[in-house]
Amino acid sequence: MTQDAKCPRRTDWVPLAREVLDIEIEGIAAMRDRLNGGFVEALTLMADCTGRVVITGLGKSGLVGRKLASTLSSTGTPSFFLHPVEGAHGDMGMIRSDDVVVAISNSGETDELNAILPTLRSLGASIIAMTGKAESTLGKSADVVLDTGVAREACPLNLAPTASTTAVLAMGDALAVCLIHWKSFTEDDFLRYHPGGSLGQRLSMRVETLMHTENLPSVRETMQAGEALRVLDGGRLGTVLITDGIGRLSGILTDGDVRRLVCRDKGIEMTAPVSNIMVRRPMTAKKGHSVAQLIDLMEEKAITVLPITDDEGMLCGVVHLHDLLGKGGVKFSR
Repeated sequence: MTQDAKCPRRTDWVPLAREVLDIEIEGIAAMRDRLNGGFVEALTLMADCTGRVVITGLGKSGLVGRKLASTLSSTGTPSFFLHPVEGAHGDMGMIRSDDVVVAISNSGETDELNAILPTLRSLGASIIAMTGKAESTLGKSADVVLDTGVAREACPLNLAPTASTTAVLAMGDALAVCLIHWKSFTEDDFLRYHPGGSLGQRLSMRVETLMHTENLPSVRETMQAGEALRVLDGGRLGTVLITDGIGRLSGILTDGDVRRLVCRDKGIEMTAPVSNIMVRRPMTAKKGHSVAQLIDLMEEKAITVLPITDDEGMLCGVVHLHDLLGKGGVKFSR
């Protein structure tokens, strides 16, 4: 038999990929429809846990379990992964009676995992099973069973864990997200668990650490438009900030505003007050706002410069989008 006969060359890769995804979607949808009070029991055990949530599983289930442990730990639920074989050779010493163990096995008959169940029981830990076979050894040994079974794998041999591991991954995410809501886990809480990454940097920075406060391109609203345009041109921020007699922000004029005035044939009378052409009630931010909030706001409003004011509307500084994205004071890449 030739190699081509053994492995006929296919060309329908996109339809085949869609078929795989349909099978996995089918598995998740069926699991979703089976959700019941057992999910709430499992969630309650995890939320009330005063120890750690310990995830265990072998092979592909173990790999998914590692991801779940990482997700839980980063979202406010202390968690770690225990390899069942290592557990049988001494690592069970990490388990405490106030821990909750989430054991993952599609068949529920993984010998290496089931071998440590009696010890987990003797140590007093609660056990949540994620399995496709509630009547399996694992299912019968657990306090709560989460049914993660699927009708079929996406693998054409129905052997390689595909749809089944996707279902477990989705169930784990459902638990993690529900725990975020249960514990009222906030953006600031997330920051505490991510102090070193680019996301942590982005969330941790506050506008007052980035904003320009010295030599601001600022003029009084009574200044002549021509003089204000010279300040705009020399300010290197593409804007001039306009204040009233006591320093309260009353308007703004950007390069884009000037361009639009020219393109619309609206002449700029250079000797008239700049207040005649300024944009009144501009978008602003306050001290204490995070970089994340400012980026979201500036992207939503399609602006690149944002004045910073206090609660009384007094001008405190200005921030440019480049400062937030790393071309200025913040560096997101290493």
